[in-house]
Amino acid sequence: MRADEASPAPRILIYSHDTFGLGHLRRSRAIANAIVASSPGARAMIISGSPVVDCYAFAPGVYTVRLPPVTKFSDGGYASLDGTTPLASTVAQRTAIIGRTDASFEPDLILVDKEPAGFHGELMPVLERAAGRGTRLVLGLRDVLDDADRLVPEWERKGAAEIMARFYDEIWVYGLSRIHEPLAALPMDPEMAARIAERLIYTGYLRREVPAMQAGREEPAVARAPFVLVTPGGGGDGAALIDWVIAAYEADPGIPLPSLIAFGPFLDDSTRGGFTARIARLGGRIAAITFDSQIEFLMRKAAGVVAMGGYNTFCEILSFDLRAILVPRTEPRREQAIRALAAEQLGLARVLLEADGRAPERMAAALRALPDQSEPSRVLVPGLLDGLDAVARRVRALAAPGVLRTRARAYS
Repeated sequence: MRADEASPAPRILIYSHDTFGLGHLRRSRAIANAIVASSPGARAMIISGSPVVDCYAFAPGVYTVRLPPVTKFSDGGYASLDGTTPLASTVAQRTAIIGRTDASFEPDLILVDKEPAGFHGELMPVLERAAGRGTRLVLGLRDVLDDADRLVPEWERKGAAEIMARFYDEIWVYGLSRIHEPLAALPMDPEMAARIAERLIYTGYLRREVPAMQAGREEPAVARAPFVLVTPGGGGDGAALIDWVIAAYEADPGIPLPSLIAFGPFLDDSTRGGFTARIARLGGRIAAITFDSQIEFLMRKAAGVVAMGGYNTFCEILSFDLRAILVPRTEPRREQAIRALAAEQLGLARVLLEADGRAPERMAAALRALPDQSEPSRVLVPGLLDGLDAVARRVRALAAPGVLRTRARAYS
């Protein structure tokens, strides 16, 4: 018996594989912070593969364990981030760390981000042990995974539907079905489809708040007056967006608002250097920073945003009611494009697709029109930002110590 078993405060283990960018870590952080805020005494442990997890502040009661990082290539392949360790060795190290953390933390609920079996199946030993001892298991999915023609073969290869049906008590989709149904395209026999459907919960998007300001925080001078924030997330695949914005300012001296570009920590040094040189020739019309772990402060101040349309940025656009130009990537996934086009159809944002041409004048026209766009709040979408409240309610219902699992795990 665990020493604190009589306590009503739950322990939540959150697994975030984090093979690329910042999205999984930032989503897990928002969820963990909300859980400990809604349940006094609760503790959340995030297991993350992000190499920048130590750059973020977390609420009291939230702890992190860092996994050896891996990186994702444009063709969908993976490698150890250090470039020398064989990927299989890194996966074995990660699997061992996950197992030790689970054993020592003794969670009441394990929340898995996106990958039902974990990266390269690294979570399977913990899923087996957790199911055997009665720990609640939840799979959390962003609103959009990918196009069906890409998602179906990938998830069939991984046996994802079978794993969901076998192990998971609930499947939370951090979005709304009217925007997208991420599992609708998966081919499943009627019994499996029914098992998964009864566990599926659409929470709404995850509302973001401005965090407590870190001591010594400084912001660029451009943020003291109306400006446009340009953010490609982690930056590893954001060079085309940044180039297009800079080219627009080079081509059009009449764009009304200056821009602040947050390059992101994963933009390579040589590319960032070239952008910095071009920005320096624009006479203060663009400023740039490398990374801001509290970008919510800049979001709140911005007159508008130019972004790629990743999940977390989309949540921030909605939460801070920002006029937005979305320039989604389409490789290696079409997730951002699906989300962006659905948002544009509802009137929540404007979309520029690179496939339609990257003429500087197109971006300049969008930047000129940005101050006159409607804010997202002008569109009434019930439950749009209820995600964190819904997650907190489900955690309280599922994770109180002593609550036993009742659903059978076996699937045949």
